[in-house]
Amino acid sequence: MTEGSHSDVQPARQGRNWFTAGWIAMGRGLTMFFLGLLAVFLAWFAIVGMSLTLLGFGLFLVPGLVAALRWSANAQRRLTGKTGVRIAEPYAPAPRTEGGWKGAWRKCEAIFTDSATWRDMLWAQCAVTVTGLFAIIPFASLVHGLFGMLLPFIWEPVVQAWDGTWYMFVPVRSQDSAWIAGGLGLLEIPVGLLIAPYVLRLHARITHSLLAPTAKARMGRRVEHLARTRTDVVDSSAAEIRRIERDLHDGAQARLLAMGMKLGAAESLLDENPEAVRTLLAETRDASVRALEELRDLVRGIHPPVLADRGLVDAVRSLALESRLQVQVTANLPARPEPAVESAAYFAVCELLANATKHSGARRVLVDIQYRANALAVSVTDDGHGGAGLESGSGLQGVQRRLAAFDGTLGISSPVGGPTTVSLQIPCALTVMP
Repeated sequence: MTEGSHSDVQPARQGRNWFTAGWIAMGRGLTMFFLGLLAVFLAWFAIVGMSLTLLGFGLFLVPGLVAALRWSANAQRRLTGKTGVRIAEPYAPAPRTEGGWKGAWRKCEAIFTDSATWRDMLWAQCAVTVTGLFAIIPFASLVHGLFGMLLPFIWEPVVQAWDGTWYMFVPVRSQDSAWIAGGLGLLEIPVGLLIAPYVLRLHARITHSLLAPTAKARMGRRVEHLARTRTDVVDSSAAEIRRIERDLHDGAQARLLAMGMKLGAAESLLDENPEAVRTLLAETRDASVRALEELRDLVRGIHPPVLADRGLVDAVRSLALESRLQVQVTANLPARPEPAVESAAYFAVCELLANATKHSGARRVLVDIQYRANALAVSVTDDGHGGAGLESGSGLQGVQRRLAAFDGTLGISSPVGGPTTVSLQIPCALTVMP
């Protein structure tokens, strides 16, 4: 899923009763308040560091101080996401810089020109005022309710300490009024638990308006994503053309050249040595069979006929039949995706099955193909020893680059000891092919 492709606001998890949900929301609100309090100090430290850039040595302080502020903002984004309001990170990628003064200046320049830096500053100033008050209201209601419940037992010293004590709308002057305050306090606690999720959701929406990427930032990241994926597609296409040229040159072309030479030799020996001609013709026939097989393999590597004729599910099932592993394919695909999406998913499954065969030590593989939420979802699970990751080789990185051209995503779950599950998501529409 790409940033901005779906709404940032998602429904919160259902199923909890109001009591449990209230306590969870109250705890999150209190955590958000103290996190915002920390962000205030971090923001002021960052501002001091920025002011010291005029003296030079602030250039080396700003990146670390802003990184700490961004850590607190990201922690707030994660907490807000648990309420159902998703907030994406808006930061521009850090530039590649060298060390020394020049590198420090380039880092600070990237920080100063990133609008997300100043939005974090604005959020930090609101974190214990506007948004912070919303976050702490349910907890304050709990504390105030407990105080009201204690008033029937401590009202006299309280009244002596604070002349004219009121609890909500009740003036506490006697034991009877203290009991009324206690009853109100007893009611205030469940009210606080009831409103906590709703107050926290309101807090989350305000936080979203402060910390979410702006439309300009979204567009900039989208343009950057498209430029990067375009470059990857161009590089991948060039590499594929070079591979086809190499396979043709080293394979079928070399065999056809050898066949021509053998036919020439057979022609020169036709009258003198018929037996040698027969042998040469047999070798030429074998070479033609091998050349034909290589051409068929090459065609399959470009776009398999079974994929074009019968679709993704049957093409993956043909891979399963050819694999040395026990591959089970389950699918629920009511129609066919676009040919380009089918091709990307097919070759991704090819690469994943090849990885499972070569590196995982697996015996069984489950391939599941579904269409849900306007996206083609493919998962490949093997019972191997695990430990797979994008950093472990170029195969998975190549799959990721291939999917990125379609705004697709690649997810990997591969704990040591297995199992390994690789999930693909490619946004697409289904079409009924003739």
